[in-house]
Amino acid sequence: MAVGIFDSGLGGLTVLNAAQTRLPELDFLYFADSAHAPYGVRDAEDIYQLTRKAVNELWGAGCNLVILACNTASAAALRRMQEEGVPQGKRVLGVFVPLIEALTERQWGDNSPPREVEVKHVALFATPATVSSRAFQRELAFRAIGVDVEAQACGGVVDAIEDGDMILAEALVRSHVDALKRKMPEPQAAILGCTHYPLMEEAFQAALGPEVKVYSQGDLVAESLADYLARHPDMLGDGGGGYLTTGNPSSVSDRATQFLRRQISFQAA
Repeated sequence: MAVGIFDSGLGGLTVLNAAQTRLPELDFLYFADSAHAPYGVRDAEDIYQLTRKAVNELWGAGCNLVILACNTASAAALRRMQEEGVPQGKRVLGVFVPLIEALTERQWGDNSPPREVEVKHVALFATPATVSSRAFQRELAFRAIGVDVEAQACGGVVDAIEDGDMILAEALVRSHVDALKRKMPEPQAAILGCTHYPLMEEAFQAALGPEVKVYSQGDLVAESLADYLARHPDMLGDGGGGYLTTGNPSSVSDRATQFLRRQISFQAA
């Protein structure tokens, strides 16, 4: 009874970890497309093709439900995959929904007109591909009015995290926050719009200041997944759990173990 979780690399482990904590009775099959990471600097067509290939592999491994634990893939590929159709009995979901639900305090299925929300000034930190897609702003506009979103493309952060260079990653975070604040001096909330970024949440919070509420996706996605499975128990697949990567299993395992502080062993996809 495995749920598939896909990411271009290791950032999705933040979602996996939260999901395992929230739903300890479930198995999860994690797929890291490490050979092609990072996705954030690729064009939309490339991201779509890579994402579709990985999701098909997870479906083939027995996962009825696949979570795109990658904001770049969610922004560039999810809508197209859903519009083109998925196999009967299969589903693919992204990570934007729980985040926007939390920010707007309304359920995704609430189709009432957009309304004002408490937070008016939002900083969005994301990969270049997510920022250029404007997917977050588009989905937010369907549900809220009067919200000013200032997006900052955080080039280099994912690469530094994937390489295990957390000192460089922290320096890049401070630089990107400074750049954002030059455009929006007093954000009320900050969205960590990449599942790698929760690994640097303390650095983001320190650079932004204690008065800024930082939204991180792991726990939000895990709670949303629990609710979804309670309403759709048929979406539990018959595959087993584990960790797959298109990269070097040994080096990916080492970095994953470092990130989660517990032994993680990847196999070749």
